Amino acid sequence: MSRIYLDHITTTQPWPEVLEAMRPFLEEEWASPSSLHSGGLRARAAIREAREKVKTWIGARSETEVVFTSCGSESINMAVKGAAFRSRRPGNHLVVSRIEHPSVLGAVKFLEQIGYEVTWLDADEFGFLRLEEMREAVRPETCLVCVGQMNHDLGVLQHVGELVSAVKSLSAAALCLVDATAGGGWAELDPVGWGADLVALSPHRFYGPKGVGILYRSRRARLEPWLHGGDQELGYRAGTENVAAIVGAGVAAERVDTELKPQWGRIRIQSARFWENLKSRTPYLKLHGAPIGEHRAPHHLNFSAEFIEGEGQALMLDALGVAVASGSACASKALNPSHVLTAIGEPREMAMSNIILGLGVATTDEELDRMADLYCDKVVPRLRGMSMAWEEFQASPK
Repeated sequence: MSRIYLDHITTTQPWPEVLEAMRPFLEEEWASPSSLHSGGLRARAAIREAREKVKTWIGARSETEVVFTSCGSESINMAVKGAAFRSRRPGNHLVVSRIEHPSVLGAVKFLEQIGYEVTWLDADEFGFLRLEEMREAVRPETCLVCVGQMNHDLGVLQHVGELVSAVKSLSAAALCLVDATAGGGWAELDPVGWGADLVALSPHRFYGPKGVGILYRSRRARLEPWLHGGDQELGYRAGTENVAAIVGAGVAAERVDTELKPQWGRIRIQSARFWENLKSRTPYLKLHGAPIGEHRAPHHLNFSAEFIEGEGQALMLDALGVAVASGSACASKALNPSHVLTAIGEPREMAMSNIILGLGVATTDEELDRMADLYCDKVVPRLRGMSMAWEEFQASPK
């Protein structure tokens, strides 16, 4: 029986059209874009065309506002460190929440270690940032504020426009970075409408290739380059461009509005039906984040089965032919509870017991029914049967 892939939060399979567009730049047109000969000219033209496609999709004002990197994490690091170093004129104060992706947290903590001051924001029980706390955190010396569009662990969609507007009303100098690496392609994206200065995107999350990232940089956002030695990517990132991946990113961006966005409603209905199926058959399940609906990405589910660990669930499901995630993709090798669930007040036991499912455009109702059967009839009963915590709970007076 074919495997079921429910890890589309971590990565997606490139569209066939993406692979087809990339192929010539791996087999035939493999010249460096920096070369002066005709092959180099064609490579530069391909990058220019991809940049135009991304610009059109995200609604940027100019192609110069689109920078290609190697991945979403690099885009975030370029934005956080580049903006902080270039923008020290207003001050060295940053505002970031505790529930952001490890790439954001890691970059900010690096700056904190070298003397920057950071105000760490908490989130509510669903994972939403509080507008009033954001207003209280911003100061005249704030140089950068980081906000996640969609939280990787929780799937919640922040009120980005309101949060950015609050920052801008308090500080004209502070730059706002929106991390859209998890939600890009799966939720509304409007950098200009939001008033965002920087937006990081990860094409492999919306059916593009790995090995390429995107950073939207508004004209007012000045960055200090972190890779030196060349003038590629508008002078912001030295190094020979990955032409094939950039071309693929352009095609993936082009297909978001025509192929992916029309599927959001159907996938949200699938998610709701699947969750109701699980809840009706297995006791002591908890959905983390916002309820399924407009404030949650359509393809995202994060839930805990009490008394058993998420790692065990993920491994057993994999042995049964189902791919899911447990915790943040970049931290999955560490046997630690999700920092996001801990930050929103979940006890360690619940934070250790969660798994994350990501539906895709090709996920079928039959696959979800089969996954539910495996999970409810095999995985949970087997693991709870080996759990001392479950045994003690069963023996305790009700």
